[in-house]
Amino acid sequence: MITRRLALTTGAALLAAPALRAQQSTEITVHYAQPQIYKECYDAIAAEFAKREPGIRINFITTPNYEEGTQLVLRQAATNQLPDLSYQGFNRLRVFAERGIAQDLAPLLAREGDPAAQGYTPGLLALAHFGGFQSGLAFAASNPISYYNADLFRRLGVDADPAAFPKSWDGVIELSARIEALRDGTDGMWFQWPGDDWMFSALLFSHGARMLTPDERDVGFAGPEGLASLRLLRRMVTEGGMPNLNATTALQAFAAGKLGMRFGSTAFLRNMIQSTGRNFELRTAHFPQVAPDGKLPTGGAAGMLTARDATKREAAWKFLRFSTSPEGTALMAKNTGYVPVNQIAIDDPRYLGEFYRENPLFRTATEQVDRMIPWYAFPGTQSVRVTQVMVDSMARVVEGQATPEVVLPEMAAEVRRLLPRRS
Repeated sequence: MITRRLALTTGAALLAAPALRAQQSTEITVHYAQPQIYKECYDAIAAEFAKREPGIRINFITTPNYEEGTQLVLRQAATNQLPDLSYQGFNRLRVFAERGIAQDLAPLLAREGDPAAQGYTPGLLALAHFGGFQSGLAFAASNPISYYNADLFRRLGVDADPAAFPKSWDGVIELSARIEALRDGTDGMWFQWPGDDWMFSALLFSHGARMLTPDERDVGFAGPEGLASLRLLRRMVTEGGMPNLNATTALQAFAAGKLGMRFGSTAFLRNMIQSTGRNFELRTAHFPQVAPDGKLPTGGAAGMLTARDATKREAAWKFLRFSTSPEGTALMAKNTGYVPVNQIAIDDPRYLGEFYRENPLFRTATEQVDRMIPWYAFPGTQSVRVTQVMVDSMARVVEGQATPEVVLPEMAAEVRRLLPRRS
């Protein structure tokens, strides 16, 4: 049956080749993670892209999170079944750059003209520059923010204005304990620790420390800042009454008004607004700072080109360019909560100016841009295992299986073991 269909198609093509060439379309496979966050924005971008490039068809494949997305593409690389374009977490691009899977985008950018004139400033390009080349283009950037139930704050007699939100973790934990003291089944706070090392880095960076030493030969979190970060995580439980929830149950509890404060990525903002509805007034505030020069990790994703076929590569490049253009970035920001990653969209009020005026909850993350630094990407082939070591270590602290003083040196020793050996 397949042979017959091919023969008929070939015969028809010989009779009407010019007409068929004019109607030919290119289909590309595009991978992205976290559809629970990204689906609406990718669908909106694809719909708008189709109006500009009707000859390119997009076939999306998804994975629940960045880690599974990394493993999927690594497996597909080994079997020669790569997607044409993959949007990976910033901290995973290094793996693909060092293995030769991600392609250098610098020549393609140069072909388009001055990158900065198109909104790709050096700082934004640096978010996806690994392996000594431009291994991707930033698509969405996030930083951690504070979400809170303004109605609950007022019930406690606490000023619900974002400017009055606690600036320190001591203030947050104290407020959480006050919510717990209501004894009505409402928990005070939840810190987004399960999943990866991102929120640990948020605590670590806000203390002014770093993941590895500058030469990447040793861990940089084994000192007093790392210990203070783990102690703070434990205090959230022992003093603030933080429940041990996963991301889904924490969102459900918060939306139901049973959780006073939630600390996590701005990426969840659109979901939070939709889930909360009219249950209470949702507000957002800056993430508490520790050191005066403390920083925040830049979460999010970048698109990397993996297509081998020249025609598909060109089509995938067009989609990547549109998704990171001022128009694509504006659609992404409106449909998620992520920070824009195209400078034109940030600066030109035509794209997001009115949106931010009408949606103040989305402004919080943009006000923290000056504190953002890249999400650290561990070197070597064991980066995914390093992340799991850190997540497991945080679990031991949150669940009270071991003290921060015990966990920190053990975590440091295991991460050292997984770092590349250097002569």
